[in-house]
Amino acid sequence: MKVIGLLFGMEQSFPPALVERINSTAPDGIRAEFVKIGGVKMADLMKYDVILDRISQDIPFYRSMLKNAAITGTRVVNNPFWWSADDKFFNYALMSKLGVPIPKTVLLPTKDHPPTTTSESMRNLMFPLNWEEVFEYIGFPAFLKPHDGGGWKHVYKVNSPQEFFEAYHKTGDICMTLQAGVEFTEYYRCYAIGKKYFHIMPYEPRNPHHLRYVADFTLTPRRKKQLEGYCQKIVDALGYDFDTIEFAVQDDIPYAIDFLNPAPDAEAASVQQENFEWVLDHAAKYLIELAVEGRKIPQGYTWSEFLSGSGATTAPKKATTKTATSKPTDEKKAPAKKTAVKK
Repeated sequence: MKVIGLLFGMEQSFPPALVERINSTAPDGIRAEFVKIGGVKMADLMKYDVILDRISQDIPFYRSMLKNAAITGTRVVNNPFWWSADDKFFNYALMSKLGVPIPKTVLLPTKDHPPTTTSESMRNLMFPLNWEEVFEYIGFPAFLKPHDGGGWKHVYKVNSPQEFFEAYHKTGDICMTLQAGVEFTEYYRCYAIGKKYFHIMPYEPRNPHHLRYVADFTLTPRRKKQLEGYCQKIVDALGYDFDTIEFAVQDDIPYAIDFLNPAPDAEAASVQQENFEWVLDHAAKYLIELAVEGRKIPQGYTWSEFLSGSGATTAPKKATTKTATSKPTDEKKAPAKKTAVKK
């Protein structure tokens, strides 16, 4: 019996619904369950052939456990090695090199000294900082946000140097970026699963939370194809098998403003039922595909191999699944409907 494990935290609707969807559609010999784990023996074979990680960004014990699981061939979604090494500022720089439109972005030193450091630790840092050069390059309005954060935490829209410094003084020892604001006429949040299933969702982040998937613009076939192409380029470069990517469109240019979301929101009340069903169907489909393909035993025990991810360059073959009891799974790439938020 091959086992797909779900590792999660405070989520209420998505994990149990996904377990049910997998167990109702998987071929014989594959089942899903919640991960249960205690003390972990080093290099010990786990019972889970596949694990979907929704929480290790908040719990270091889980992150280390998942790296240990990968050594014995467990397929972990998303790759815990790359997730540990990644940050948003690097992603912006990387995508700018790959031709994905990115707003101008600057990395800033922390307002306060990091723990256990003093001014003597900062001898290589310019003081005072070249603020005028930064403001001239970025312009206003702009967004001040963590270089590796998420969930809209510590995100500030600033319209002037004065507003910038008021916000910057609140950030403490968090490393921040300043990014040019995009005055968008369209906004999209896109699910990307398995580097091949994409769901493009119109989204209006300026609406009240319960109306954010109600947008006054329509996803055209041209825009859908364009965004799917950018999504493909982004996940191929970063290696994420479960991600959301957000685009803000200004002057017909879709700027990718957030795409480091390896544990994206998938709660039914948040993403709305139509999008929830899509995520359930395609997450179940992809995890079953991985289970059918089986464990990925490393060919060599080097950091570079784990960082690149098991099966990172070859998408697994599609599995034959039973018909879901609630909603049939679409075998094609689903376009989409709604979601997006600036980070």
